[in-house]
Amino acid sequence: MIFFVDYDRRRGTVVEFKTFDECEREAARRYRLDAELRLREELANREIVLLEAVDEAQVRKTHRRYFENLESFATMQEA
Repeated sequence: MIFFVDYDRRRGTVVEFKTFDECEREAARRYRLDAELRLREELANREIVLLEAVDEAQVRKTHRRYFENLESFATMQEA
């Protein structure tokens, strides 16, 4: 699967999260490009990425800084 993530660095939150099937690779690329063009003035404070993983759980584990706030991240580090 392919995952689109629009992350706001200042707020520390995901603004948009969207999934695409493998067969929609080109649509995912176009979607990312459209987002970058639409948000071009905000890109210094945003991360617009496409990630590939088997499922959403894997993306949330490997890129957890997008999905967890600092408090939950610190708690997981202590465990």
